[in-house]
Amino acid sequence: MVQPKERSTTSSGFVPPLPRSVEETGLSLGFLADLALKIMYFEGYLSGYELAERMKLPFAGVVSQVLEFLKREKLCEVKGAGGFAEAAYQYAISDKGRLMAREALDRSQYAGPAPVPLDVYADAIRKQPLRQVVIHQRMMRQALAHLVISEETFAQLGPAVNSGKSIFLFGPPGNGKTTIAEAIGRMLLNSTLYIPYAVEVGGQVIKVFDNVNHVPAQQAPPAHHSQSIDPRWVLIRRPVIVTGGELTLESLDLVYDSTNKYYEAPVQMKANGGMLLIDDFGRQQVRPRDLLNRWIVPLEKRVDYLTLHTGRKIEVPFDVLIVFATNLAPKDLVDEAFLRRIRHKIHIKDPSFEEYREIFRRVCADRGVPYDDRGLAYLLQKYYIKPNRPLRACHPRDIVDQLCDIARYLNVPPRLTPDLIDRAAQAYFVEL
Repeated sequence: MVQPKERSTTSSGFVPPLPRSVEETGLSLGFLADLALKIMYFEGYLSGYELAERMKLPFAGVVSQVLEFLKREKLCEVKGAGGFAEAAYQYAISDKGRLMAREALDRSQYAGPAPVPLDVYADAIRKQPLRQVVIHQRMMRQALAHLVISEETFAQLGPAVNSGKSIFLFGPPGNGKTTIAEAIGRMLLNSTLYIPYAVEVGGQVIKVFDNVNHVPAQQAPPAHHSQSIDPRWVLIRRPVIVTGGELTLESLDLVYDSTNKYYEAPVQMKANGGMLLIDDFGRQQVRPRDLLNRWIVPLEKRVDYLTLHTGRKIEVPFDVLIVFATNLAPKDLVDEAFLRRIRHKIHIKDPSFEEYREIFRRVCADRGVPYDDRGLAYLLQKYYIKPNRPLRACHPRDIVDQLCDIARYLNVPPRLTPDLIDRAAQAYFVEL
């Protein structure tokens, strides 16, 4: 599949503008002064350029004004110069500044890139909606070309992805629900959006960007853009986040670090503008109905409400394609009210005999095993038709891999012979 070139702007053309003054950052001078003091407290000597880089803010008009304030209040001092420009001066925190820094650290130990105000973040997410990523039939066929999927299922997937809302994939285990969802995610990864390193609300900091869930776009912005982009924002590939049995109700709200005294954004906030796959839905530590009740308002209103440790509720955008993947029966997991809020319910069924044959043929070609219709007919008759065993899309891969392992042990070529098929199938299938 040909990957489209990355762009320095999103499909919406959104670019976070470079702040030219303290006021344009949306943050108070006091907040920025505290942040600068904490960074200097930990780092020691820093040039103006280095401090600006740590704060992800321009020196001219912003960090320069913060340093002027700190010098005026005798909280920092110039210790040397690495050049003639003011930004090259070496700054060090004073004794009075150390005292102020400790007080600031008692309130919050966050000492990273300057955050952006919550309302600015919300506006940016709205300007880069997931619905702008339009999937066409040809793109879908390319993305799923490595899978054998019925035309019925294929016809349902495209509109579901374009809705940008929610998909419920259900059906027997081993038929590719997770694989299909991951392929959808790879399509979304071809698009980009800007997210901030962190968000500020009421003086509190919420970390948004993390290296595990967010992949920066590799191509640097053109020079004429890079000089006008707010460095507090990161251009990333649209996020695709997978969570499974570890998901809890607590992880869906702001995670407050009582030691460092700042917040980590919940998984759905980190997935904004992208996809959140809840794999093996129904096997989480929390009851499915409790988890689903938590999603009802966000799925319908497209906003989420998070709680600060002070009890204050904040509203954040909920622009996430949520994919629930489960092999449990929907009636055992959800009620009619919740199913109504999930736009697309797609049953990933067992493959037909013809689809199973095509999967088997592809697996054999990939593993270097000569395909033989007679060998497959033997397998189907003895281990599927006779015991009335359902076909599963994962079986060809697993059985052929098992057969190859046995052939290597016996030091014989891997072939679809009755003997090797019997050994592989008997080792693989277990009567439950």
